[in-house]
Amino acid sequence: MKLKILSATVAILFLLSASVQASPTLSKNSTGEEVIALQKKLYLIGYAITEIDGIFGNETEKAVSDFQKDQKISVTGIVTNATWRALQKAKPVKGRTLEKTNQQKDAKTKEHKVNTLKEPSSPAKDGTAVSFGKTFMNNQQGIKIIETGKKYIGVPYVFGGTTPKGFDCSGFVQFIFKQHGFILPRLADEQYLLGTSAKVSQLSAGDLVFFSTYTAGVSHCGVYVGDRNFIHASSSKGIRIDSLDSDYWKTKFVGAKKIID
Repeated sequence: MKLKILSATVAILFLLSASVQASPTLSKNSTGEEVIALQKKLYLIGYAITEIDGIFGNETEKAVSDFQKDQKISVTGIVTNATWRALQKAKPVKGRTLEKTNQQKDAKTKEHKVNTLKEPSSPAKDGTAVSFGKTFMNNQQGIKIIETGKKYIGVPYVFGGTTPKGFDCSGFVQFIFKQHGFILPRLADEQYLLGTSAKVSQLSAGDLVFFSTYTAGVSHCGVYVGDRNFIHASSSKGIRIDSLDSDYWKTKFVGAKKIID
């Protein structure tokens, strides 16, 4: 896949957050949106990345190792907090910027299609696949989903985790909704396309809240529980309830989506 070199201003979109509270550990065979953010940054600062595909393969591992060597960080090929911090400080190579990879184009196409999606004509095999841009639950269902989520408080954070052995943020949200028959998209930025935008004061238990943590754009999500609190998979402490008004989360808040009728 070829990367298209476009205007320098676009690079700003891919700068990593200075915070390491929600920085995931990435290594060989990791996959997902965190890996995409890593690959974009490595490419922008001059390392040999030819594919931004969300898969931590040999090429990404070598680029990470080369970066660590240049930064005099322990060369492991594994991205932990020290490497994230160094990546955040690293400046793009002059003239090397990117705007859209093939994957980003696919995401844009998908977002365009979202606007024309209709309610599914029949339930999925293990639940109902929800439509984008619409509410789809009632208050009682939202309360039950929160009750289910609380059963998993203390379960550890696991990058890519989707089971009670360990969850990442969007994996946790997807899992507890599935327990009540609702099939949600897998990734946080896809879940952000659900429901309708709302103020926190308009939310009910079961609505969704979103944040920008380790990279630009939506990269973390949780479920609103009431009283300006939300339940989520914290990368440092696992499943827990936090306040939207905490010093950390209020600065990372992107928006809320109302999915409760």
